[in-house]
Amino acid sequence: MTDWTLGHRFQSSQGEVAWDRFGAGPPVVLLHGTPFSSYVWRDIAPALSVHRTVYVWDMVGYGASEKRSGQDVSLATQGELFAALLGHWELDAPAVVAHDFGGAVALRAHLLHGASYERLALVDAVTHGPWGTGLFRLARDHEEVFAQLPAAVHEGLVRGYVGTASHRGLTEETLSAYVAPWLGTEGQPALYRQMAQGDQRFTDELEHRYAEVTIPTLVCWGTEDTWLPPAKGEQLAAALPTAELHWLEGAGHLVQEDAPAQLSARLTEFLSRRARPADG
Repeated sequence: MTDWTLGHRFQSSQGEVAWDRFGAGPPVVLLHGTPFSSYVWRDIAPALSVHRTVYVWDMVGYGASEKRSGQDVSLATQGELFAALLGHWELDAPAVVAHDFGGAVALRAHLLHGASYERLALVDAVTHGPWGTGLFRLARDHEEVFAQLPAAVHEGLVRGYVGTASHRGLTEETLSAYVAPWLGTEGQPALYRQMAQGDQRFTDELEHRYAEVTIPTLVCWGTEDTWLPPAKGEQLAAALPTAELHWLEGAGHLVQEDAPAQLSARLTEFLSRRARPADG
C-alpha cells in the first residue's frame, strides 16, 4: 500500500482520531508506537486482511490525527482513548497487535479500562523501564528548546533519529513518509510534545499486573533492536503467564520494515489458532 490514507474520523476528548479498516473476518486491531503512525502497518495489514477485518488508527497527536497545543498525548490518555475506540467500533474482544509504545497503550486499556481481547501480540513493545532513546530523554527535559529549532535542523534531527530504528536501513521514500507528520508548524511541536509527556510511571504502575494477562499472548522481538534490546523481550515474556517469545532475525526496532515477511507469517499463524475453552 503506497498510498496510505485513513478514511474515517473519531472525535475524542483530545481531538480527532484518524482510523480505517480493511478486509473481512474476525477483527484484529493494530497499534503503532512512537514516533511512528499506522503507516508502519502498511505491509502487514494487507497480509492479515486476507482472513481478518483489520483496524488501524493514528493515536491522537500522531500521523493524520489532530495535533494541537496543550494536547494530552500521554500513555494514560492513549489507553483511555483506545478503550473508547473499541466501544465506538463495537468490538467486544478483538485480537490486538501492538508495537513499541502501542504495547503499553494496549496493556493499559486491558488492565485499567476493562478492554477485552481475544489474544494479544506485543512487538518490540514498551512495557518495562527504563525506556526512551537519548534524544527522547533530552527532548522530554527541554521541550521548548527543541520545538523552536530551525525547520531544517529539526528535519535533519528527526530523519537521523527515525533512521536508527531500522537495522537494515530505510529507503528515502519510506524515511520521508515517517518524518512527514513531524514537519511544519503543527508537526514539529507535536513531536516534542509527545516526548515531553513520555513519563515512565505509566509503565511502572503496570508492571506488577502483567501476571493478570491470561489471554493467549505472543511476544515478537527483533534480534538487532537497539532501541529496546532483546533482553527487554525476554523480560516481557517472563512477566506474562501465557506468553511465547519469537525472535525476528536480523530485524531492528522497526521490524515491520526489516522483517515484514517474518512478522506477517508469525502473526498470521498466531491469529489463526483456535481459542482454547479456557480463553473464553
